[in-house]
Amino acid sequence: MSQQPPGRSNVPRRPRPDASMSLLTNVMDHSLDDGYAEAAARRAADGTAGVPRTLKAKLGLAAGLVLAALVVTVGAAQAREDAPVVAKEREELIDRIESGSAAADGLEEDVETLRSEVGRRQREALQKHGGDQGALVGLLSGATAVHGPGLTLVVDDAKGSDTGGGGPRESAGFSDTGRLRDRDMQRIVNGLWQSGAEAVSINGQRLTALSAIRAAGDAILVDNKPLGPPYTVLAVGDGQRLADRFQGSSDGQYLAALRENFGIRTKITAEDEVSLPAAPSVSVRIAEPTAGKGTS
Repeated sequence: MSQQPPGRSNVPRRPRPDASMSLLTNVMDHSLDDGYAEAAARRAADGTAGVPRTLKAKLGLAAGLVLAALVVTVGAAQAREDAPVVAKEREELIDRIESGSAAADGLEEDVETLRSEVGRRQREALQKHGGDQGALVGLLSGATAVHGPGLTLVVDDAKGSDTGGGGPRESAGFSDTGRLRDRDMQRIVNGLWQSGAEAVSINGQRLTALSAIRAAGDAILVDNKPLGPPYTVLAVGDGQRLADRFQGSSDGQYLAALRENFGIRTKITAEDEVSLPAAPSVSVRIAEPTAGKGTS
């Protein structure tokens, strides 16, 4: 019995190497859509492919090109004409901004000058009519500069924004525990007053009985003046005794907890001599005439 030779259908075919990428292969093999190819072939058969051959079509194409060139030329010329006007308006706006900034700076300097003059006149009036207690009242009110023994307390933010669980600020909702806040500064100043400080200043800003310590963003405001770290707190009093009493007080322990838990940096030093400036201005709330000094 004769055997039939094997047909090609029985020969196993080797799979194409790119069989797993059939979609990509199809896109590469048929980069031009069939519809575009048919349209190109139809235009070639009709003789309408390429450059228009009739005079009317050529004139239409030329007119379109001329119109497009005219639009581009007019636009470029208009932009060139408007450029000096825009530049001039920009320069005028810059000049107005600079002039306004200079005027604001001048007004701010005038305000500071007037504020200093008011403070000087208040101090002179206090010394003239304060009697025997004029110097003491001026010291306690912050109306006069003061110097003497005391301490220097330098408080600075932590090197990094360290977070910790618990501590004195856990219930206050502070998200950035490595920064000193206005509430912290309030406790520090109140602790110094309670420890026997006779006068206190922060970064050269003299505090009075009416001073306010608030916050605006990340800045600490002392009497509406923004201060930045490090904060140098000067206090007049019995230097070493004042430092020991403050460190042993509840507010001193609070500052120590900030240092241990959140990395707040502190340094306290007893000084033989510290100098504090007078407050910029003192608001007089209550005044009484001196006996025998009334006007007729």
